[in-house]
Amino acid sequence: MTDLLKLDIDNRGVATVTLNRPEVHNAFNAELVAELSATFDKVAAEGARAMILTGEGHSFSAGADLNWMRSMAEGSEAENRDDAKRLAAMLRKLDQLPCPTVARVNGHAFGGGVGLIACCDLAVALETAKFGLTEVRLGLAPATIAPFVIPRIGVNNARHYMLTGERIDAERAVRIGLVSDTVPTGQLDGHVDDLIKLLLAGGPHAQAHCKELIHTIASGRHDEAETDRRTSELIAALRVSREGQEGLNAFLEKRKPSWVAGDS
Repeated sequence: MTDLLKLDIDNRGVATVTLNRPEVHNAFNAELVAELSATFDKVAAEGARAMILTGEGHSFSAGADLNWMRSMAEGSEAENRDDAKRLAAMLRKLDQLPCPTVARVNGHAFGGGVGLIACCDLAVALETAKFGLTEVRLGLAPATIAPFVIPRIGVNNARHYMLTGERIDAERAVRIGLVSDTVPTGQLDGHVDDLIKLLLAGGPHAQAHCKELIHTIASGRHDEAETDRRTSELIAALRVSREGQEGLNAFLEKRKPSWVAGDS
């Protein structure tokens, strides 16, 4: 799409979004945040079946660009607030994309890079990758990414790693739930493609509803009666929907549903 970002959508409907600032370890600046936001809108509008998010070069994302941080340090509080809101809105779009998302973590991720991972549904990292929530070492806090990182790694882990800024190796990232799996160099693409094949076997509308359901239940916004009503209505609607009918009939007839390609 631009020098900052690459978007490819293959013939399966799988979108790959690549951060393309390898010279600065794919660090964010205002322009990249805007490009990511617009790209997530495009992925949703195109009806992508799944999306892979990765980085060019040897890093996933180092978080905030030094020059960007310097310019924000010289800005007013109001300017900083507006800038942070744009970052938060971009992360929210990624978190709420209707299609399943996979972070292909090709290297180190710090700060906002960890936020991107936490907003994806699944994450696979190289076993050499390092992670960190190091904002406190700069006298800052991981504020905009916190609504996504804390549910991902849990309160106890958030207290530890947000307060200490300690680096996290890939094995520990799996233990705390930040990433799903780690793989040796050379096996990353194969593992990601295996996950994509699993995702493509699911009904796209059902997956979108699953994501919405997870957000709703996890938020705790509804009492038990309201939750029971909403979940009952959802499964009833899906059972009689075109996709639900196709899926059930395909199962009973021992064939693949229409959304599954012949070679899947």
